[in-house]
Amino acid sequence: MTQTIHIVGGGLAGSEAAWQIAESGHRAVLHEMRPVRGTEAHQGEGLAELVCSNSFRSDDAHGNAVGLLHQEMRTLGSLIMRAADAHQVPAGGALAVDREGFSAAVTAALENHPNVTIMREEISGLPPEEWGPCIVATGPLTAPGLAESIRELTGAESLAFFDAIAPIVHRESIDMDVAWFQSRYDKPGPGGTGADYLNCPMDREQYDAFVAALVGGEKIGFKQWEGTPYFDGCLPIEVMAERGPETLRHGPMKPVGLTNPRAPDRKPCAIVQLRQDNALGTLYNMVGFQTKLTYSEQVRIFRTIPGLEKAEFARLGGLHRNTYLDSPRLLDATLRLKARPALRFAGQITGCEGYVESAAVGLMAGRFAVAEAASAPLAPLPQTTALGALIAHITGGHVSAEEGGSGPRSFQPMNVNFGLFPPLERMPRGEAGRRLRGPEKAALKKRALTDRAREHLVAWMAGEQPVQAAAE
Repeated sequence: MTQTIHIVGGGLAGSEAAWQIAESGHRAVLHEMRPVRGTEAHQGEGLAELVCSNSFRSDDAHGNAVGLLHQEMRTLGSLIMRAADAHQVPAGGALAVDREGFSAAVTAALENHPNVTIMREEISGLPPEEWGPCIVATGPLTAPGLAESIRELTGAESLAFFDAIAPIVHRESIDMDVAWFQSRYDKPGPGGTGADYLNCPMDREQYDAFVAALVGGEKIGFKQWEGTPYFDGCLPIEVMAERGPETLRHGPMKPVGLTNPRAPDRKPCAIVQLRQDNALGTLYNMVGFQTKLTYSEQVRIFRTIPGLEKAEFARLGGLHRNTYLDSPRLLDATLRLKARPALRFAGQITGCEGYVESAAVGLMAGRFAVAEAASAPLAPLPQTTALGALIAHITGGHVSAEEGGSGPRSFQPMNVNFGLFPPLERMPRGEAGRRLRGPEKAALKKRALTDRAREHLVAWMAGEQPVQAAAE
């Protein structure tokens, strides 16, 4: 039976969700408030407008997680990827697009689809219940009235309006000859062991140089419409440094309650702590290191921290306007709002980051809605796929505050990256079974991860559940 499914928001996620629904034979009603009401960032009224960069990042499906995500979306009939491929511009190994041509192609495809109706109107509150199933894909600039309605339904702490992001580091890139595991005063938190943080020590000379680098580093300013959302709970690390040279070592870098097992008699001047960020234990975030430093400055300065000299970052820090849900607490595994299951959420409002990730979540929201309409729920996506890893992060792959996070909210938006994937069952080896090291190991590991993902996506599409061996 054909069903009508409403989508609120005509960005990348909403457009992709509408396409998936329409292509399945159901009717999609897409509500987009532009040009009735504009935003501070959009320039036109086309669907899927790219408001920042025109890059979809790497298109390498064998060595990059976002390139793998591109491939998986193409396999599942993505409109966003079809339009991107048709309007590609030269960008080396990246997929970049002519932004006007791309938006026009998405808009035309949806306007000309017989199963799509586009309504140019603002939805100022929650979609009415008589609409039935609905997908909310309103992005980081959700209209105030709708945002407030979501807060009223889900609770005051459910929706963040500013995104204070600390850098996140791949665990395997941390030098464990320098760093060590220990909680302050060896105190175990809920579910912890008393050794729940990675600690990187600094002597006085290193600390003074680090503070000077923070103060002198190049920063990104706030956009006029963002305001300056500083509050004491999430001051940028460089703003704390500007308040005085001793501020950090009495704040997030205080050395008290910690003993370096390699130099127990020598007390560090300061300590940088990293906390496990995902359930897999592959990612660690730098505690208290939200920042407005430029990305290049973050990499340069943070790699001066002992133990992080070769750090690889799953994401870098930031502080900016970004409306997003506390999704692991509020959404189920198919992106439905637990408080009102007729509502699904998709795109950046769920806590993903990036154009491709937003569209990918929209693609899956559309497919989940179609499956539900047919009373044939989809099997869970394998977390070994890029799509599955992204959905798992949004719906529960983080470490909650109760499990050792700081403060009431630990979930942060994330780009797709290999740190969200389960470890390989067996690490790749070279000829004659020799152990690999360095760049050769990294390249073969990425190839093994992407090969596994492709195999498991094919099995999922065929209705099979991939069998995973125990990790070594």
